[in-house]
Amino acid sequence: MKFLRLINFFLFISTCSSFAQQNLNDTLPIDPNVRIGKLSNGLTYYIRQNKKPEQKVELRLVVNAGSILEDENQQGLAHFSEHMAFNGTTHFKKNDIISFLQSIGVGFGNDLNANTSFDQTIYILPIPTDRPENIDKGFEILEDWAHNVTYDTDDIDGERPVVLEESRLGKGANDRMYRKIYPNVFAGSLYANRLPIGLDSIIKIASYATIRKFYKDWYRPDLMAVIVVGDIDPGKAEELIKKHFAGLTNPANERLRIKPSMPPYESDKANVVTDKEATSYTTIVNYSAEPIHPIVTLEDYKKDLTKQIFTTLFNQRLRELTQKENPPFVYAFTDFGSFARGYESFGASIGTGSNSSTTGLNAFEEELERVKKYGFTKPELDRAKSNLLNQMDKMYNERNKTESSDYVSEYIQNFLTQEPIPGIENEDKYYKELLPQISIDDVNEISKSLQQNPKQYLALLGPEPAIGKELPTGNDLLAVASSAAKMDVKPYEEKAIASSLMTTLPKPGKIIGTKRNARLGTTDFALNNGVAVTIKPTDFKNDQILMSAIRPGGKNNYGIKDKYNAEYATAVVNSMGVGNFSPVDLQKALSGKTVKVNPVFSNISEGVSGSSSVKDLESMMQLIYLYFTSPRVDTSLFKSFVQKNKTQLAFLSANPQAVFVDTLYKELYHNSPLAPVAVPKPEYFDNINLSRLMQIYKERFGNANGMHFTFVGSFKESDLKPLIEKYIASLPSSPKKFMYVDNKLRPTKGKVNFIVNKGKEQKSLIVGVYSGEVPYSDALDMKADAISEILNIRIIEELREKIQGIYGGGTQAQFEKYPYSHYTFFLQLPCGPEKVDTLLYAAHKEIQNLIKEGPSKENLEKVKQQWREQYKVNIKENGTWLSELQSFNFPGTNPDYFINYEKYVNALTQKDVQDAAKLLLSTNNVLTGILMPEKK
Repeated sequence: MKFLRLINFFLFISTCSSFAQQNLNDTLPIDPNVRIGKLSNGLTYYIRQNKKPEQKVELRLVVNAGSILEDENQQGLAHFSEHMAFNGTTHFKKNDIISFLQSIGVGFGNDLNANTSFDQTIYILPIPTDRPENIDKGFEILEDWAHNVTYDTDDIDGERPVVLEESRLGKGANDRMYRKIYPNVFAGSLYANRLPIGLDSIIKIASYATIRKFYKDWYRPDLMAVIVVGDIDPGKAEELIKKHFAGLTNPANERLRIKPSMPPYESDKANVVTDKEATSYTTIVNYSAEPIHPIVTLEDYKKDLTKQIFTTLFNQRLRELTQKENPPFVYAFTDFGSFARGYESFGASIGTGSNSSTTGLNAFEEELERVKKYGFTKPELDRAKSNLLNQMDKMYNERNKTESSDYVSEYIQNFLTQEPIPGIENEDKYYKELLPQISIDDVNEISKSLQQNPKQYLALLGPEPAIGKELPTGNDLLAVASSAAKMDVKPYEEKAIASSLMTTLPKPGKIIGTKRNARLGTTDFALNNGVAVTIKPTDFKNDQILMSAIRPGGKNNYGIKDKYNAEYATAVVNSMGVGNFSPVDLQKALSGKTVKVNPVFSNISEGVSGSSSVKDLESMMQLIYLYFTSPRVDTSLFKSFVQKNKTQLAFLSANPQAVFVDTLYKELYHNSPLAPVAVPKPEYFDNINLSRLMQIYKERFGNANGMHFTFVGSFKESDLKPLIEKYIASLPSSPKKFMYVDNKLRPTKGKVNFIVNKGKEQKSLIVGVYSGEVPYSDALDMKADAISEILNIRIIEELREKIQGIYGGGTQAQFEKYPYSHYTFFLQLPCGPEKVDTLLYAAHKEIQNLIKEGPSKENLEKVKQQWREQYKVNIKENGTWLSELQSFNFPGTNPDYFINYEKYVNALTQKDVQDAAKLLLSTNNVLTGILMPEKK
């Protein structure tokens, strides 16, 4: 339902009167483009034909049952049931579902997936539709999940360790602290004791009957929906739904699907919870939950819009406070929501980094009191309305290019919570009509509801205090909250913001050369200032323009003395703004626009990236010009940037993973001071000199000579050319050769092993790094990716399913051409300490098998088919084309490998992959790092 509209606010004012006045008591309609039905057994279905992406259909099985329905001895078994769906059904033996789907191009995890929460379980199944048999199999899988999971005893026992490994991944400081406050957040409600991940003790010993019972009780058609959205005939989809699901029956003695209550807090309460591995302080504010009813009428819809505006305006106020020289908090945000279905509460999260005092809470309460007493201003409201209209306009313009997965998300919520689905045409109309009716008083009325229901729960979470220091108490938190009404707050002062990004427009330059590339569908322009531009108009989206610029250069041009000045140059510039605008002022100036531009500074290149809607193309061009010519210097905002980062990072070394990664990079680059920043530290920011940083930024961005811009998207060449001449051909330029630098940093040679003992949980992490130097080629790059994908299939089959030692993990290949030609293979296996040796041996065995025997024909074909299916989608995406066109220029990849991608994929053989594995994985340069728990 939350489509948002993009249109100029003043245009909106003049056009909204053309719509007939709606009766606010009218019931919201259902989008006529979706077919909704219900079978005699109670199963609901949604069908929509949608050809974005083509030859693909999104299937979902939605079960209106989650952990909230578990019995006391079943905690974690709703999630366990989700796992069992992949472990054998009537028509598919254990792992056959995953294997079959991989064979038709559906990847496990990235495509095929499922999730369980408090109130629902959702199975995700995208299916290629180019072969009719794929669709039939897809519906057969969906049906099996619904009522044909076999629950073989060996399969149950085999899945217990995998589920426990998933549980292990979530353990740590945050999990320990939040488990302590959940009983207070959900006081008096069953939600406090039904976390979806459940209890390890139950997963380990639950009887087969108890595990099967959850599936038998709650996987029933009257609690299910089947959702079909994609490139499929609706009649055919409906026929398949009836074929596979009409025969499902409900249990003879159905258990009542309970709806647990969420009672209001009886009194204000506060806690302080600490953990020695916590890395920062966060204050949680949670008001009593209130029952909410579904959005049924236009009046309900209007109230929901009003609530959105309230949180948007309040969060903007909080963001402005972070721009102070000594900000009271690093971040703060609010929202209306709740994990408890049918209830809603106003809440806030306030992050204060290393500051454990009540300063952040006090600033939040002061701002909330300001809103309660004085409300918001009309300019604030106008900007919020303009942004809502802007976002809706974007969605409306893309209404025939909307992704199938977006529709699926809407229909899931309609089934589970009755969220309305009136369709984009109606929502576009509602926004135009309803937003003018929402007044300042309507928005300010929201804060009054907080005064009517003032009971709240507060919690301070964070590190244990240093010796000799004390933390605030729960009573201290309550004292701040209770004294808010007595604060002497002044009305919010609205600052005047310039209406134009640029007061003086540049003198246009010239396009001095044009070259067409029919094969790529691009046009190349040479500009008078030494800048090159490539453009590719597309019809993949109706209202999307993407931009990037790049040239050789980068941070490697600066030595150790300037390491942190170069490292944080673009981040600091972004924190201070451009032209006459601070970041907050720029956000306000861009109200009603869809536009974004950011400078990009890597080790070997520099440039910008950005995006815009069609109507805001010139604004994007102006921002490009400003980032090159007018970076803003603001010492207060610079100090704020430094302070916030130091505060956030002060306790990062308490985190076991952070310590491990920091050690990993030290070992990988033999403690070289030139090593990349993997884990930032507070002292890094003390080494930033603003004057020198700005000098570096201007050296890299103040001269555009040699930059290569690329534009892809929904534009006309005739519209773009004058803007290129006006804003890009006019960029300052002087003759200079910009080059990347090889700073000679290399991974350590030979076999290196290390162990880090850190962390109280029984958690381990294995990381292997295989590296070497070989000449780069696009062919070898593809083979390296194939090696990684094949190993990932084997890791699922062996390390997860047979050894049962991991929940997730795998390999990733990186092959880089510059600053020197080299490759890196990363192996990552999160696991229990007791399985480290077994998994290391198993992973090494899989690598050696690939070297000695090559991949199986079956597994190579699975990888190739996934690549083909993904290519069908990628070739019609602006982002893919932008990335590829840029890479043709730098680092200089071969366009034929993109244009004729399938030819190269089809030609890839088992021997190709084996030979590449021999070349790349037989390296003697192998670093193995292991994170182990602290020794007791």
